[in-house]
Amino acid sequence: MVTGFGSAERAITRDEAHAIVAEAFGSLSIERRRVLAVIPDGTRTAPMPMMFDLLERVVGSRAAELDFLVALGTHQPMSDSQLARLVGRPVSGGRAGRSRIMNHRWDDPSALVTAGVIPAAEVSALTGGLMADPVPVTLNRLLFEYDHLILCGPVFPHEVVGFSGGTKYLVPGVAGPAVIDLTHWIGALLTSSRVIGSGYTPVRAVVDRAAGMVNRPMTCAAMVVEGATLRGLFVGPPREAWENASALSSQVHIVRVPKPLARVLSVMPPMYDDLWTAAKGMYKLEPAVADGGEVVIYAPGVTEVSYTHGALIDEVGYHCRDYFLGQWDRFKHYPGAILAHSTHVKGLGTYDAATGEECPRITVTLATGIPRERCERINLGYLDPAAIDVSEWKGREAEGILVVPRAGEMLYRLTGEA
Repeated sequence: MVTGFGSAERAITRDEAHAIVAEAFGSLSIERRRVLAVIPDGTRTAPMPMMFDLLERVVGSRAAELDFLVALGTHQPMSDSQLARLVGRPVSGGRAGRSRIMNHRWDDPSALVTAGVIPAAEVSALTGGLMADPVPVTLNRLLFEYDHLILCGPVFPHEVVGFSGGTKYLVPGVAGPAVIDLTHWIGALLTSSRVIGSGYTPVRAVVDRAAGMVNRPMTCAAMVVEGATLRGLFVGPPREAWENASALSSQVHIVRVPKPLARVLSVMPPMYDDLWTAAKGMYKLEPAVADGGEVVIYAPGVTEVSYTHGALIDEVGYHCRDYFLGQWDRFKHYPGAILAHSTHVKGLGTYDAATGEECPRITVTLATGIPRERCERINLGYLDPAAIDVSEWKGREAEGILVVPRAGEMLYRLTGEA
């Protein structure tokens, strides 16, 4: 059973959120048990200080331990100061009061354990034949050292899985490289434009199957957030809580535009500190951009392509899906997550193997701190961010020009399109 509610029309107050958390967790047998809450990092908008406080009051007061694991996926580990901003408490040595707050380490084999293997035939069945390779499901070993798991975080339209949240906080959130690569490449084969903001996708099916290998009781606290406003909070079994939140997210986070856009200026907030994360300014706008149009990712503070994967992206560059599929022997040894990121940023397009010509549907231009030479090397456009006056882009919707402030979480689609 799911406890909670949500509405696109009004906010949930702190008192209401407290009542939801108290009711949902009050009936759980957590006395003298160790509880681990899996939470997002700083690249997701969510009232985590409030949720940290509520979980501490409602769960921490009864459990033997309440600790937190940050679902970084392959993002950079968070420092104590970053964790303090995330949870709204002083953090020293990875501790906030009685609670430990730990970073997931996807690249540290000693931090991972193999929970099982999804056989090739099952991968094929789950993905409609897109992939047919067996995949070992490696997960953070901390999951198996606690008695009860809480998956706590927001739900937004997502380019790989359809809508984020739910068991995605386990896979890829606290998973190892093999299953991360598989799920991301499946999303790339389907394409971001087709997946983002859709319902129960093949990637979600694989994620749920992998998460099902965690033999611990789980409770999901799924939030729907619009800016600083909490629109929905649903607490219960992961699948049901996520379904409620994703249904509300489809009302809150999708903006309809009447005609295709010629140019978009995606103004990225500071929580995105490299292109790997700031690329959401492309993913969320691509479906609304006209053929031959342009998305400009405006993030003057971003100076790195990816703090984790930059060297590999420099080798691969940014290309459409068909560019890789048409030269698979050349690229098949690269991690699926790298290739998927590349295709999501470049967007839809075609590739002619006979001529070697790649034709992206739209142009993606960086107005960041990444130098022109590197932008050209990785096959993206360049604009000097100092030359951009955001005010000159505003009020030009009739020309097909749109400024998106705080881009990255609202999905833009054409009116009448699914």
